[in-house]
Amino acid sequence: MKTDSIFYRLFKTFPEAFFELINQSTTDARAYDFASVELKQTAFRIDGVFVPLPDENKRPIYFLEVQFHKDVELYARLFSELFLYMRLYAPKSAWRAVVIFKTRSMEPTEVEPYRLLIESNQVTRFYLNELRDVSEQSLSLGMMKLVVETKKRTPQLVKNLLDKARAEVTDEAQQRKVLDLMETIILYKLPLISRQELAQMFSLSNFDLKKTRYYQEVKEEIREEFREEFREEVLREEALQLIQRQLPRRIGAVNQQLQQSINQLSVEQLENLAVALLDFSNEADLVTWLENNSN
Repeated sequence: MKTDSIFYRLFKTFPEAFFELINQSTTDARAYDFASVELKQTAFRIDGVFVPLPDENKRPIYFLEVQFHKDVELYARLFSELFLYMRLYAPKSAWRAVVIFKTRSMEPTEVEPYRLLIESNQVTRFYLNELRDVSEQSLSLGMMKLVVETKKRTPQLVKNLLDKARAEVTDEAQQRKVLDLMETIILYKLPLISRQELAQMFSLSNFDLKKTRYYQEVKEEIREEFREEFREEVLREEALQLIQRQLPRRIGAVNQQLQQSINQLSVEQLENLAVALLDFSNEADLVTWLENNSN
């Protein structure tokens, strides 16, 4: 799922967001390593696992599940993966499970076989659309809110988050990670957004647009287009010179009108003409070829 990879990147970039979400100290993030875990003997993959560092084994293991579509088998899969993990890795720590839903309506309703687990203090559920206003929360929680924000309110939220990032993130490498993640979320939410709209969204803030991946990609595309155009011109010139050397040998001098027609040919057409010239015997052959092959 695309949302799985977004939240994996989000918690990899902001591990403290997870602990803030579950109402724990954000400093707890320093005691954990976060990873996505594949249980190789099966087709199971756990969205994310916060595993205590070796010297922090008294802390619980946190299993993370992100759910953005209706899945009646969610809890069956979650607890199967969770207990299979426990069997394969035999951890000594207690466990907790955290399920993040896009909305409350995404949660399965037929949960009787798992009710005791779901309602225990070992399982916590969150609904992203019910997160409090971004002005009251951290940058990292605001990024989560951005995933489910409405299209109408997205530009203002982006501005607020960019302002927070500029004020709170001083490391330039970390700033780039934040911007890249924000762009990924926006493109996931608004896949048809134009470059101009994306640029305008970022320009709502005083954040330097040159630091965004969008800016770097556009700049590189411009460079590549220039290189291609320059290469095309070189090829055209070489093809024209070849034809101008061959024409007098095959059919004699060419009048100005025919020369102008040749000058308007593309590189591919010039290359085809250079091959066709081998069979020309007079000017009429050239005229016929131009009539059939030029635009």
